Amino acid sequence: MGKILIPQEIAGEGVQMLKDAGHRVVIGCGLSEEELSQAVRDCDAVLLRTAQVSKKVLEAGAQLKIVARHGAGYNNVDIQAAAELGIWVTNTPDATTNAVAEFTLGAILSAGKRIGELGQAMKAGDFYAKNRCKGMEMAGKTLGIIGLGRIGREVAKKAYYGLDMQVMAFAHGRSRQDAPEYVTLADWETVFSQADVITLHVPLNESTRGFVGQREFAMMKKGAYFVNCARGEVVQEEALIQALQEGEIAGAFCDVFAQEPPAGDNPLLSMRQVTVTPHMASNTEECMKTMACQAASQIIRVLAGERPDWPVNAPEMMNVPGETMNAPGEMNVPGETMNAPGETMNAPGETVNMPGETVNMPGETANRAGEPEGRKNP
Repeated sequence: MGKILIPQEIAGEGVQMLKDAGHRVVIGCGLSEEELSQAVRDCDAVLLRTAQVSKKVLEAGAQLKIVARHGAGYNNVDIQAAAELGIWVTNTPDATTNAVAEFTLGAILSAGKRIGELGQAMKAGDFYAKNRCKGMEMAGKTLGIIGLGRIGREVAKKAYYGLDMQVMAFAHGRSRQDAPEYVTLADWETVFSQADVITLHVPLNESTRGFVGQREFAMMKKGAYFVNCARGEVVQEEALIQALQEGEIAGAFCDVFAQEPPAGDNPLLSMRQVTVTPHMASNTEECMKTMACQAASQIIRVLAGERPDWPVNAPEMMNVPGETMNAPGEMNVPGETMNAPGETMNAPGETVNMPGETVNMPGETANRAGEPEGRKNP
């Protein structure tokens, strides 16, 4: 059968699936372009976490038929080159949805209740810091969601039914019919200016890279909190730091950074009003198993001569006269977004919109929907 390269360890269940299907599995290799190029030479598939798979690596894999991403994001793979070489690239679009949504709710509560700040103060011996730092109740407050894909919708549901929050969202390409009845669709400026908490759930691509910056932080309420569990690169980090230093916003929760791991002197790591975590929103036992098994299932399908379930490119279309290949991700079901802990991408993979779908640039508007209806059980 086939030889499968897994550059970084994954959950054992995924490895066992491949072995049970008769494939030979090789785990671990260097992550540099040269090391990957050597390791992939006689492989039929790669099950990929965070390593960067360039055109050079793909060309070195003369037998490669599929690169299966362990997670929803896939921009650490040269999608176009893979298609041209006849190599499928797949992802696991819904594996991270619940884990990331749960984590985001925790981030919202941590920021608004100032849990991280007060926890650090107590460890430093300041038990009475609580007298200076008051938290915010979430019931009745407005949550502003940027991006309303799988994860964004799940966050909306949990915040509405679990925390009694009002939910407003900016979601380019979504109609009123696509949004839950308890979500008010609004334009970019309205969401940033009216929300008490802003949370990002967008993929990283050229349209979203750095699209939240000084203008957006200036629009936010001074008592508002900013949560990013999507991709660090969608935020202009220096602008966030400045907004926090100048008191334009009350605080932030950052699970992702422009550079990962962040430099030791990154101000976000030492600001009292900022809680930081190491890109771990999807870091649960359940999620790791699901991503590993779903990625393995795509390899098994392709090496058996079948079409994958979750392709993000279209190599089969490259040589069909008159046919053109969809933009990366257009073949995907609506996907989410967070990868395994510590995973980064040159261009986002979060998942909120249809994979490959772009979010409006600041200043563009979406139609305003009506006010949410009365609450119902989900």
